[in-house]
Amino acid sequence: MGERILHCGTSLENYYLCINQQVAGFTKRVANVNDRVYIVVKVGNKSLCGARGKLKEPTDFRPWTDSDQYPQCFSLCEIEYCQPFDISILEKAGGKYWSLKYVQSAKTITDEMALQLLQTGFEQNRTNELLQFEHPSTINGNGNPSDAEEWSTDAVTEENYQEVLNTVPDVKINITSTYVTVKFENETDKIKGLEPLVNANFYHLFDDFSEHRSVLIPQNRMFMTAPKKDANNKMIAGISGYPDAVLVRFIPDDKTMPIQVNLIEYECYGRYKKTRLEKFEHLNGHIIPQLMRFASTFSIATDTKIREDTIHIWSEKIIKYINEDDSIMSKVATWMHELDPEIKEQTISYKLHGLLDRAFRSNLRIILIIDELTSEQNETIKNIINSFKLENKKNTDFLSFVVKLQQKIDLLNNTEEYALSLQK
Repeated sequence: MGERILHCGTSLENYYLCINQQVAGFTKRVANVNDRVYIVVKVGNKSLCGARGKLKEPTDFRPWTDSDQYPQCFSLCEIEYCQPFDISILEKAGGKYWSLKYVQSAKTITDEMALQLLQTGFEQNRTNELLQFEHPSTINGNGNPSDAEEWSTDAVTEENYQEVLNTVPDVKINITSTYVTVKFENETDKIKGLEPLVNANFYHLFDDFSEHRSVLIPQNRMFMTAPKKDANNKMIAGISGYPDAVLVRFIPDDKTMPIQVNLIEYECYGRYKKTRLEKFEHLNGHIIPQLMRFASTFSIATDTKIREDTIHIWSEKIIKYINEDDSIMSKVATWMHELDPEIKEQTISYKLHGLLDRAFRSNLRIILIIDELTSEQNETIKNIINSFKLENKKNTDFLSFVVKLQQKIDLLNNTEEYALSLQK
């Protein structure tokens, strides 16, 4: 178990979201399950710690408005509170560059004196409830998470650079290798296609999704949305659609909705859609309508019978897929026993069917995995998908990932964590 400081910069909003929503977001992939984190926010000239907790497991839940700033997130457990204390006490252990030693990049703290100072500071100020700052309006509630990084590195100048390196050697970023970004061939190419490459490396690529807590069904013709008919009762071409994959997630902490269904759509501009116009037309003429079809199928805006039939058929197909693989069936059975230790083996499928039914109605998310997407385009799509209401009046959720194909140029050091990538 490591110990580290999670600094929310000047954002009091993010600070309270971390604690109240029990989630910790990191701007770099540095943390591990069971790490203990001291949660800190900068108020005026002081960095104050008012809570700490333990990292439970990776999560894709990101409640912050600047959620794209956090590539790594964990759920928090065993949260404790204290009267906020100034973590500048760490100067006693780390000297004048203590922030670079202990705050930058939320690095693991190994210095025993520093750990003891944090432990003592917390225990001496321990409380039973989270303290609310008296004048939150005086604090920048929209602070960027990188504020904490800037605060810890602004002490580095050209004049003291060598002194800093001598005092804090790991403040310098060392490069493990260099890469060049190359284009996927297209979405489905067996060798250089986005979809097969991502499916084959799904759990290595998306560490938010735990393999033992989810089932990926990478079969892009297994599920079809219900086709629509025109006034003459004829099927309208192009109205139905197939998600490229379905991801069923088990969320044991959510007792009311422990199963979530994710419909995954792979899209790729690849080598052949090069111009801005081509990409614009493909996004607006194909990608967005396709995502809307998935969302509308399970929305209350759709005919009730069509929705009911689709939910039943898709749930049956998911259960059939699970039952055809002993290892997957065993994994899902473990989920059901975790929810109900007394459950009978013969009722597991029945229980799962009920949970899937509820998930399609109340806990559905559309995921877009694509090779290029701007933040403005992402926000537009999110707003569109969110407009489709589920049966519990919640929005259909949306999440996107941009995946690039990288080719190694040179391996410099296989022990470092950073790489430089060239995009042509």
